[in-house]
Amino acid sequence: MKLTGKDFRKGFVKIIVDDPDDLWYLSHIITPGDIITGKTTRKIKIADKQVKKTITLQIKAGKLLLESHSLRILGKVTQGPDDIPIGSHHTISVQVGDNLKIEKESWLSYQKQKLEDASSQKVSFLICIFDREEAIIALTKKRGFNILAHLKGKASKKRMKQESKAFYPEIIKSIEEYNQRHNPQAIVIASPVFYKEDLFKLITSPWKKKVALANCSSVTERALSEVIKRPEVQQVLQHSRLLKETILVDELLAGIKKNGLVAYGFKEVKNAVNQSAVSKLLVADSFIDKLRENDDFEKLDSLMK
Repeated sequence: MKLTGKDFRKGFVKIIVDDPDDLWYLSHIITPGDIITGKTTRKIKIADKQVKKTITLQIKAGKLLLESHSLRILGKVTQGPDDIPIGSHHTISVQVGDNLKIEKESWLSYQKQKLEDASSQKVSFLICIFDREEAIIALTKKRGFNILAHLKGKASKKRMKQESKAFYPEIIKSIEEYNQRHNPQAIVIASPVFYKEDLFKLITSPWKKKVALANCSSVTERALSEVIKRPEVQQVLQHSRLLKETILVDELLAGIKKNGLVAYGFKEVKNAVNQSAVSKLLVADSFIDKLRENDDFEKLDSLMK
């Protein structure tokens, strides 16, 4: 996401969507009641033919629908061409490459944070976890992992050591391809026991300089989160938003085990907020989505304020 203008005192930002992830960020930045200005298309009749015309429209946001390649913002028209009545319902469909202006009465800190995350330089890390039988290759994103490949070896128990070495070149080839495609800042290779060292010796490409080795207990998607918390990896991923969020969740879980240090659940957190007893507030994106779907977001919005 590119910020082309902002003035929080006047309550607006102007952005250009340049990454599919930006649509997800916008779905959490934009809230009902915001004024959105963007381009949209409408059908008009010219010489007995229906043609699409691009227009600039301003709407008061209502419902948001996040789809695979677009974010649809449904609302009522507040400003537009003379032939579109003020107050009529219309939709602005936001896609990669679109310009957008967002106006709010006030910007919450978490909305500013998400705006900063989305507009910051995109940093990704390639992670490969493997053993003698299978491998998972994933790319870190600003909001989680993207599984790129799940490879299966052909190692049998009788010829495990010999055949596992034949599996290593396949893993290295895949890492090579994804490194060229995504150009990650670093590559983390993790495995149980000594397999990673054996594979590392076989790498001859220049990207070997970007590799950090780590341990993992298994080859599962859950192990990806385990790997990024390893001390040998944290230095490499120190600027990763994903790592920061993982550490915060770990602090939360540790606090739950120690009675009195953590409040969780809406009612309990609300009581803590009312007593000014909150130092860190964590809100799951899924909870925000659920409240919006039920038109009940206002209670969370006021709590965060």
